[in-house]
Amino acid sequence: MIGCLMIHGYTGGPKEIEPLAEFLREQTDWRIEVPVLSGHGEKLQLDEVTYDIWIKESEEALIELKKECDKLFVIGFSMGGMIAAYLAAHHDVDKLVLLSPARKYISFKYLSQYVKEVIKDGFKGKLDENELYLHYKSKLAAVPFKANVEFMKLVNETKKYLENVKSPVFIAQGQKDGLVPYQTVYSLDKELGSEHKEVVIFEQSNHMICLGEDSEILNRMVLRFLSEEMPKETNEKSAE
Repeated sequence: MIGCLMIHGYTGGPKEIEPLAEFLREQTDWRIEVPVLSGHGEKLQLDEVTYDIWIKESEEALIELKKECDKLFVIGFSMGGMIAAYLAAHHDVDKLVLLSPARKYISFKYLSQYVKEVIKDGFKGKLDENELYLHYKSKLAAVPFKANVEFMKLVNETKKYLENVKSPVFIAQGQKDGLVPYQTVYSLDKELGSEHKEVVIFEQSNHMICLGEDSEILNRMVLRFLSEEMPKETNEKSAE
């Protein structure tokens, strides 16, 4: 059996990656697991949670999946992408998918551009159409500063192990990402130890890549990558 662990992002939950999870469930007979990390989900409770708990919970979910599956895929979104890379560096993971991976801290320069867009949409009466505003409006006041520090610690800790990742990896990033600049994927591409790497930049997508205009294309590309046979040895790097 094939098992697929999907890890959501910081301050998020399964809804961030639900379209992809549902697509994979419909198209395959794989066992898809999407755990909710401590303090996350519908109601944020991040006051007492530390970054190592998020890593430990993800690792335990992978170990449990491994008990029933002989092939393992890991998909991580944003912060979950860095956790997924950490897992691939420490465990036998057949394939790795990184979606808007938070290799770098949230960019306040790019975030300011998003704030301008929110203000502009507010004047136009279009806030209900602004994806970032809808996703984060109820969370801003519920995220303590301490939790943001734990997020930064997680990024620093997981970056150390990128060179140890040997699994074939697919990286997807939105060109309009205002939280993690899309250019960071090129640094990530160089740091990962994998021989087979695919990098795809989606022109119409922002940080919430699974919920954007390119989501259907993304779903198909992820399924294709996970389903196809990889060459046993390759010295070439594939990037789109």
